[in-house]
Amino acid sequence: MTRSTSSAPSQRMLRVGEQVRAAITQVLQRGEVRDPLIEKTVISISEVRMSPDLKIATAYVTPLGVADHASVIEALNRNAKFIRGRLGPQLRQMKYMPDVRFRDDTSFENYQKIDELLRSPEVSRDLDRDGGDEE
Repeated sequence: MTRSTSSAPSQRMLRVGEQVRAAITQVLQRGEVRDPLIEKTVISISEVRMSPDLKIATAYVTPLGVADHASVIEALNRNAKFIRGRLGPQLRQMKYMPDVRFRDDTSFENYQKIDELLRSPEVSRDLDRDGGDEE
């Protein structure tokens, strides 16, 4: 039997990542983390990517309404062990509780750049030219 060489996440990694995302969200919503910066910031967790062995969870977060994302990410990483301890009740089916790492989610900025490029006059001109040829 050969192993898949694809770097895409498995169904199990995706399922567990979604469970971890929901558990972290609950911990943050209940206000269990006693850090002033985290308590006063609304944090959106867009995705949690699991390592293939399910021992590391990388959470991509976006602090809403805060200009300095780095300080919020740093505060979350400082409290990562505490958050990991609070995930137990929701993730008791897992053999190992994953280490949680927090990273800034830049996907929204990337989507915005792509949208701006698609709306630029150069691209619009090219799309109009291509659309005229088909008629």
